Amino acid sequence: MHEQVVNTVNTLRTGESMTQESLAEAIGVSRQTVIAIEKGNYTPSILLALKIARYFKTPVENIFKIVHTK
Repeated sequence: MHEQVVNTVNTLRTGESMTQESLAEAIGVSRQTVIAIEKGNYTPSILLALKIARYFKTPVENIFKIVHTK
């Protein structure tokens, strides 16, 4: 069994009508990092995950979840 981290960053960001660039500036990363997180190609550090959660005012576990795949 394989574990993977999935997230709702894109949903949260678009729900607030914000650009990837503006989110990147708000959390102190590049736009490319936001793109990679949203696509699931990059799992952020704990610090970055907490910054994202703080920005959206939601618990980190509501944004990032571990899923099991075969």
